[in-house]
Amino acid sequence: MDRAPAVITAPVTNAAAPAAPEPPPLRPRHRLTAWAAGLLLTVPALISACRILDTDGITPVPQLLSMLPWLAVPAGLGLLLAAVARRRTLTVLAVLVLGAVGWSSLPYMPQLVTAYGLPLARVRVLAANVEFGQGTEALVDTIRRERPQIVFASECDRACGHALTTAFAAELPHHASVDADGSVGSVLLSAYPLTDERVVPATMGMPGATTKIAGKSVRLQLAHPMPPLPGQIGPWKQELGRIEDVAAARRHEPLLLAGDFNASQDHAAFRAILEAGRLQDAARLARVSRTPTWPAEGPLPLFVQIDHVLVSEDFSVRSIRFLDIDGSDHRAVLTDLDLRGER
Repeated sequence: MDRAPAVITAPVTNAAAPAAPEPPPLRPRHRLTAWAAGLLLTVPALISACRILDTDGITPVPQLLSMLPWLAVPAGLGLLLAAVARRRTLTVLAVLVLGAVGWSSLPYMPQLVTAYGLPLARVRVLAANVEFGQGTEALVDTIRRERPQIVFASECDRACGHALTTAFAAELPHHASVDADGSVGSVLLSAYPLTDERVVPATMGMPGATTKIAGKSVRLQLAHPMPPLPGQIGPWKQELGRIEDVAAARRHEPLLLAGDFNASQDHAAFRAILEAGRLQDAARLARVSRTPTWPAEGPLPLFVQIDHVLVSEDFSVRSIRFLDIDGSDHRAVLTDLDLRGER
């Protein structure tokens, strides 16, 4: 018997490619992680942007700029959470923010190489804030031990000023001061005669004078502007601007500008002082510009350097040390300098 031929039918295929599956929705736990990462990145992104754009902005930017290097902690944690949440865009953003914090935390100016002349004199400079005079006794002990030729004492009230000028009437017989109570008082002590005493107008005392060291006229200026408290950013910038004017007016005269600047290397107003007077921070020259000087007491650890010794190109830095002053919330800055001759 003949069989009917078998009919083979090819399977029907759909010519169109199957649609790509929809990405699974972000699970609630991952969504919360992503939000947490975004929140952690907000402040580091804002503050590093202000640093890169060279602006101090308004509250709370000036206060948070003091903590710039420490913002790498929330930025790094934000990067970790973004990776855990598996959000590529957020992870890339976190990498950029962490990189911006790191880049903006680099030293604020190059360590310039200057062709100095022969050394004319070695000068030891001490800058100390004694917090309403509470650190006076410790400062007296420090001066006796370290024997500086020039002392810049901030928040040195009337009792503090009297104690210093009496204790060092022989070693540091010359002084310029703002005699006042509390944080307003300040004293500049010198082993060298002082002339042309002038005070920079400010809320707290900022005396200055001219001296001669190894036959060269040197301008000395104590710095102690207002701190950048909320609601006081305007006066803080204004008083730092007056210090900038002093730096700009020095022309060819050697300048030592030291004290509690209430500003760190991350504040644009502080960097403007350096640029105006072609000055350098002694701590930067000694490669210790991130050594903190405040707050030396209280619940917070030391986290920012706001006490500085700034020098013109007439000086080279031999060494710098940061000293604890009992009773004060600041560490003192002790700097050994060489005053140089013509190049």
